[in-house]
Amino acid sequence: MKHLKEKFSIFFIALGALLASFSVACILLPNQAIDYGTAGIAIVVSKLTGFNLSITVILIFMPFLLAGRYFLGKEFFVKALIGSLVYTLGLAAFEKMPFELNTEHFLAVAFGGAILGFGLSLILRNGGCIDGSEILANIILNKIFEKSGKDYSMSPFLLVFNFGVYITIFALIDRNSAMMSLLVYVIATFVLDHFTDHFDAIKQVTIITKEPEKLIGDIKQKLNKTCTIIDSCGAIAGQNKTLICYVNYFELQKMRLIIKENKGSFSTVSTVDEILR
Repeated sequence: MKHLKEKFSIFFIALGALLASFSVACILLPNQAIDYGTAGIAIVVSKLTGFNLSITVILIFMPFLLAGRYFLGKEFFVKALIGSLVYTLGLAAFEKMPFELNTEHFLAVAFGGAILGFGLSLILRNGGCIDGSEILANIILNKIFEKSGKDYSMSPFLLVFNFGVYITIFALIDRNSAMMSLLVYVIATFVLDHFTDHFDAIKQVTIITKEPEKLIGDIKQKLNKTCTIIDSCGAIAGQNKTLICYVNYFELQKMRLIIKENKGSFSTVSTVDEILR
């Protein structure tokens, strides 16, 4: 069953990467719009230098991918690598495919942004990633947590990163491309948030278990996170412990594996809008 789930997750990552590459190559670029994140940087570099787009995308994403291997683990690296390779190959293939939407630029970009957001949702929900800005945000937030013990959302970092991308597009390409690209970001992010329950927000994981020691040890060792421990009592199960831990979306994938390895627990995940200090 576990192997079957892994195969399905890889299939959906590949499908999401194909949808994203189709949107970028066949809809967004022909309508003067540019993707966001590191893919947006790669498109700008390709437009300014004339370098092959798909090769530029993989070259810019590779350092982030390798950093993700070190900080986020082997499983994340494999899924991110598969997603990025399929995305790159999809760009190379779809660039040569004749495709045209007989509609206004605004509607075409809105449609393309929705497809892009849905493709990215499939990738993120199955533990993959094709955007280096999200990996970089996760690494920076982990470093902040190690030094201060405080959890922060990825939203501010991603907004600043993509603001820089759009300022670059405005300055080096043209204002129409910048405005169309901003529309892509708004629509894709809206779709992405809908299907992933605000992936860039902090997640609260609540675990009810009778054997908390191993869970706490695994969370500390594999995630470098601590837990709040509460004495609790079930009407049927009797005395147990409730563990509360705060993680980001990428750490949530590791948390799921930890919980699966510790049988006999019950857990829930909720999105936290804000943590007050």
